[in-house]
Amino acid sequence: MANIDAIDLNLLRLFDAVYRTRNVSRAAEELGLSQPATSQALTRLRLLLRDPLFERGAGGVRPTARSERLAHSVQAGLALLEAGLNEGERFDPATTDAELRLHLSDIGEGRFLPPLMTTFREIAPNLRIVARAWPHEAISEALDNGQLHFALGFLPTVGGTAHAEMLSDRYQVFVRADHPVTQRAVDGALSADDIAKLDFVAVRSHAQTQRMLEMLHLDPRIRLVVSSFMALPPIIRATDLAVLMPRQIGLHLEPLGAFALLEPALPQRDFSVALHWSRRHAQNAMLRWAREVILELFRNQQRADPGG
Repeated sequence: MANIDAIDLNLLRLFDAVYRTRNVSRAAEELGLSQPATSQALTRLRLLLRDPLFERGAGGVRPTARSERLAHSVQAGLALLEAGLNEGERFDPATTDAELRLHLSDIGEGRFLPPLMTTFREIAPNLRIVARAWPHEAISEALDNGQLHFALGFLPTVGGTAHAEMLSDRYQVFVRADHPVTQRAVDGALSADDIAKLDFVAVRSHAQTQRMLEMLHLDPRIRLVVSSFMALPPIIRATDLAVLMPRQIGLHLEPLGAFALLEPALPQRDFSVALHWSRRHAQNAMLRWAREVILELFRNQQRADPGG
């Protein structure tokens, strides 16, 4: 068992930097250390903990099982220490002109930004919001290094973050209101045979829907692939193409009466939308405030519309 008296704060900061960057050289650069000093400190920590902590991997290093377990405690501890040191820090939403950086897909921007901007405009009128879509494999590191503050969405491949469920949703099939399939749908439910006969339009930025179609061996039925959900309404209205998309997004298609929302018999139809953040910055006053606002806003929306 390692003696905590033998482990100083700098060793924990080094461990955290290597764990986040998966690269010893990048960790050294981040901490302003030389490569030899970084290697020596990492060797010291390995000896103290009696574990290699990191192993060579493609393009850098990968954490051991012990390192994975230790990382959450170290990140939480560093965050609490930073919060204690900044205990006197005050954050006033009414006067802040800070920048809040969000990961949102194109579909997420349409779903989340309108209520977010309405809420923030009322309580933090000078807060600046910057939204962009990050590659999913880069989100965790961007959260840790501060390039990104929060990631919102269905992000099952994003690991190493703290996260909380914002709302639940489900996939439905959307077609034009007078599509022939609507005559066969009983109470809006699509049978497997009906699904198999549809032609689909897929959205490149939302890969999960394409994966679901592939699971059903329906990818040969994809007749059109577009880059954004913004293109869908006129396409659906003008053709017999169907689209698989989240219900909460489909409910905002305009005009709603022009579309039919059908319930497909699909695997993994239900999913949760979550808010992701870095444990390193969990105690930051501005981010703690923003996290509470975002979670409360969408959880309230979910409670107000439990069937949606």
